[in-house]
Amino acid sequence: MTSVPWILDPSDEPTSTGVPHGKLGMWVFLASEVMLFGSLISSYIVLRIGSPLFIMPSHADLSVPVAAANTFVLIVSSVTMVLALAAIQQDNRKAMIGYLTATILCGIFFLCVKGYEYPHKWHLGITISSGLFGSFYYTMTGLHGLHVLGGIFFNSYILYQGVRGRLSARRCERVEYAGIYWHFVDLVWVVLFPLLYLL
Repeated sequence: MTSVPWILDPSDEPTSTGVPHGKLGMWVFLASEVMLFGSLISSYIVLRIGSPLFIMPSHADLSVPVAAANTFVLIVSSVTMVLALAAIQQDNRKAMIGYLTATILCGIFFLCVKGYEYPHKWHLGITISSGLFGSFYYTMTGLHGLHVLGGIFFNSYILYQGVRGRLSARRCERVEYAGIYWHFVDLVWVVLFPLLYLL
């Protein structure tokens, strides 16, 4: 088999496209996720602009500072994910474990803040059945939260592999794939935050 220099694990054979199976599968999966979130976001924008029944709550009711802080935490988690991959590529398993743990903790913190936001909004009368905004808000943030939860489980599995010593510079492709997924989840939130909280 002809070696491909950018493949980190020789056992991860490339497809006919020259892209490893795992990476190709991840990109195909994320393409479907782009269509899912894209349809929701485009529907939100169309109704927000064109429907007289679309009433936006005030910034105070939306807890913008809390959401902004949560956004910062998620961006930090993307940085620690990059550092985790860089660490294992340098065969620094201990640093990879630390950075990946930080990524997981940031994800858990994000979900905990959302768990605080939801009851607060319910108390203010912003529910999934209170209007168009509530329907879109809970659908999109809830779906995104499920993706964050999935990323936490994915990263926890990678962390377990690292603790067991099953990852190295030659076997780090799973960290890369987890990173691709995590960055996508962060990117979705970077789009949702201004749409739902600022504009």
